[in-house]
Amino acid sequence: QVQLVESGGGLVQPGGSLRLSCAASGSIFSIYSLGWYRQAPGKQRELVAAITSGGNTNYADSVKGRFTISRDNAKNTVYLEMNSLKPEDTAVYYCNADGVILTSRAMLGAHWGQGTQVTVSS
Repeated sequence: QVQLVESGGGLVQPGGSLRLSCAASGSIFSIYSLGWYRQAPGKQRELVAAITSGGNTNYADSVKGRFTISRDNAKNTVYLEMNSLKPEDTAVYYCNADGVILTSRAMLGAHWGQGTQVTVSS
């Protein structure tokens, strides 16, 4: 009923920048929280950043000051601007939508995108 499609991953040198996008589609009335998680090989998935429909943000300590999350509520799209990238940022980045309400007023659980690879390497 709801699909999340990510784009913008790739290979970048240390110190470089990337911008991730995630568009949610479906019969969506509203989404409370949109966020980005990442999972590196051999590690657990972790929160990178999240933003509520009201604009409140939450960042992992490891990305504060380097990453910026934003969203366009009209387009049900969330962005992650990543600057000063480090090799330890290398991971698959997953988009997450939580608190989804459909136009039918049905409430859904968390949804995940398929993931996009970000590799930071020289």
